[in-house]
Amino acid sequence: MKAILIARVSTEEQKEAGNSLPAQIARLEAYCKNKGFPIMEICSFDESAYYNDRTEFDRIIDFILSQTDKIAICCDKVDRITRNIFDTRISTLYEKALKGELELHFVSDGQVINSTISAVEKFQFSINLGLAKYYSDAISDNVKRAQEQKLRKGEWLAKAPFGYKNIKKDDGATDVIVEEYQAQIIKKTFELYATGTFSMDLLLKKLKIEHNVSWPKGTLGKILNNPFYYGVMLVKGKKYSHRYPPLISLDLFNKVQQVKEVFNKKPVKYAGKAYVYRGLLRCGHCDLSITPEQHKGYIYYHCTQYKGKHNAKWLREETITKQLGQVFKKMTIPTKIVDEIVENLNTLQQDKVDFYQRDLDKFTKEQKSLTKMLDNLYLDKLKGSITESDYDKFYQSLHDQLITINSRLEQLEESDDNYFTTAKYVLSLANKAQELFESSEVDERRQLINLLLSNVRVEDEYVLYDVQKPFDLIVNCSDGQLWRG
Repeated sequence: MKAILIARVSTEEQKEAGNSLPAQIARLEAYCKNKGFPIMEICSFDESAYYNDRTEFDRIIDFILSQTDKIAICCDKVDRITRNIFDTRISTLYEKALKGELELHFVSDGQVINSTISAVEKFQFSINLGLAKYYSDAISDNVKRAQEQKLRKGEWLAKAPFGYKNIKKDDGATDVIVEEYQAQIIKKTFELYATGTFSMDLLLKKLKIEHNVSWPKGTLGKILNNPFYYGVMLVKGKKYSHRYPPLISLDLFNKVQQVKEVFNKKPVKYAGKAYVYRGLLRCGHCDLSITPEQHKGYIYYHCTQYKGKHNAKWLREETITKQLGQVFKKMTIPTKIVDEIVENLNTLQQDKVDFYQRDLDKFTKEQKSLTKMLDNLYLDKLKGSITESDYDKFYQSLHDQLITINSRLEQLEESDDNYFTTAKYVLSLANKAQELFESSEVDERRQLINLLLSNVRVEDEYVLYDVQKPFDLIVNCSDGQLWRG
């Protein structure tokens, strides 16, 4: 009777000397020599014996079933061919062995399955199958527990997302660090999209031109939805705080989600020429979008009057630009007034210190308390004091509270800088608004309009608008030159 030898490894443990492919084959060859079995084929491979998708093993099974003569299938142990008691491949081989069409030899287990085995030997084989599956399940449980513990420590277990990179440290351990250039691209991507002036297509085009980043639209969508960038890992629907530096704030992430919802509700396609005011103007009479058209080298904007005729005027793009330019001109503040505002802000900042410290102490105390509660909850889970479903429910609630507290702490830590940065940004932007509006490209001009103006509409031959806060205050003061007030 000829023999087919099957040797398999899967885990690092099985690749050690005692269970390596060469060691298994050596034992099988010695066994066949003692039995007087000529070796017909040696099949060795690296593949899991637990999962149903086993390409290499399927090829071997097909080869075995194609034989017309009785053969001996020789394996080191039962777990070399399966760790799944429900594997139909093994039941097929087992049934053929009981019919005398082949024999199964498990060398290290000391068991042979053929047509003459007793009930006790059949029972022993079923026990070996059960033990093989138990061993695999136990390994799986240990791996899951180890992964859960790493996740709770804030360790990312997969390939780092764009903006971060995986590294191997000197001690052989792996880690995730910020990739500085990519991180700046991620920050800019979130900041630009949060303005609401960029569709996905326009943003991808800008990133390609400025940073040579060629993302598919789906990739950009995943990046904008990824909470990893503000400090949270999402694994199988469960949230974990990670220990790596966040690239954006939770507030910015939430703003991006709000903008995405708006785009999803009211999709705007910018096909063909990127007109400056396309999608930004509405008719003051019927609230329809103002439509751009090009005639004889000039660009005109008009209402379609779809809801009824009302003698809508056609305005040239230059006319609209001139009218909007007036509001940006009004935002210029005298230098002396700017200096006084900055000085007053500096005085106000000193009064914030005590209030800041009280809030910092309060949120730090809450953070420590929630972290301790999460640790105790995990210990209760290990002890079996609570069920898996209760653990998940309480964990998610506590984790969400911790995310909120961490976000508040992050805001407090940045508040000193943001206080002055925001004020100076407003003043600087106001003073440069006219210059920026006149010199910017299409995308930047649209962004500036959305940032400073709202409810931009056309009535007869005039462009009307509301000025966004706090710029409305500057425009009002400019109209009356009442800067002291």
